Amino acid sequence: MSETAPVAANSRVTIAAHALAWMELARRRGREVLTSEEVAASVNTNAVVIRRSLGDLQRAGLVSARRGNGAGFSLGRPAAQITLLDVWLAVSPEPLLALHHSEPNLECPVGRGIRPVLADLYDEATDTFRAALARSTVADVLERILS
Repeated sequence: MSETAPVAANSRVTIAAHALAWMELARRRGREVLTSEEVAASVNTNAVVIRRSLGDLQRAGLVSARRGNGAGFSLGRPAAQITLLDVWLAVSPEPLLALHHSEPNLECPVGRGIRPVLADLYDEATDTFRAALARSTVADVLERILS
């Protein structure tokens, strides 16, 4: 396996999980609300990227936004009740694996039969992936980071 991830890899889940874990650590240290700039500093990315991610998380009820004095973001529910599956569903709307964008050659024996076979395998892989994410919470991730 390569030391660097492919450029096309979807990092939205990673950025969102990082943001939520940082927000939970800040909460434990007495800071209920963080600005997008404070979260961006931890993730080491632009605050615009963080605001987009936090917006997705807010629409899913995983974070709350506060306006005006003391503006910023806080967890929408306890970190122990936010699974990584919740995070994935909030920020990654596309399927884990996809079939051809165009119909394969139906005159070819492989082209004729590949879609239903791969669809079944992809569904099984996605179910396994989702189950693995559902077993870990943001609190679990933070505990592993801190240990």
